[in-house]
Amino acid sequence: MQLQQMQDQISRQQGIIEELQNDVSRMKQENLERYQDLDRRIGTGTPAPATPDNSSTGGANSAATGAAAGTNAAQPPAANSEPGDPAKEKLYYDAAFDQIKQKDFDKASQAFNAFLRKYPNSQYAGNAQYWLGEVNLAKGDLQAAGQAFAKVSQQYPQHSKVPDSLYKLADVERRLGHTDKVKGILQQVVTQYPGTSAAQLAQRDLQKL
Repeated sequence: MQLQQMQDQISRQQGIIEELQNDVSRMKQENLERYQDLDRRIGTGTPAPATPDNSSTGGANSAATGAAAGTNAAQPPAANSEPGDPAKEKLYYDAAFDQIKQKDFDKASQAFNAFLRKYPNSQYAGNAQYWLGEVNLAKGDLQAAGQAFAKVSQQYPQHSKVPDSLYKLADVERRLGHTDKVKGILQQVVTQYPGTSAAQLAQRDLQKL
């Protein structure tokens, strides 16, 4: 009887171990998929110039948007900007994004700011501006996050990240207590970028207001 109880206990423990192993495997797979998604966003493996996304509604899904696309509005180069070098720009951009993966948001913020000063007209500039907003939001710096998100639509109005950045801006304004601004921004996303994931989320939030 004791032997049977021990065997039953061992069987239960083995079952628990198998469940834990399955959980670990699933977590590893989820992490892998997450990093693969991040890599797709920043255009890993494509250092050559990517085709800019000139559509006003293109690729606004924050989970699937390719981050290599980027169009800069007619902005004069900053005084300390460097001539365009796509390969070099991508190295700088990837280095900044690596700080996000490592969850070092202070360094990521510094790196994206430095990138934008150095390469304001880069094909990656719009994405850098967007991720600067995300980094500041992760740091809890709502004012800086709002400014960064707002600049995406102001400086890169044709960029595919504009719908996402506006939706994030609405979220920042909500956290700051500026509820009067939130509705207007969400309605702008729904009206100007129909069919995007940002518009779907904005529509859902409007229904809750």
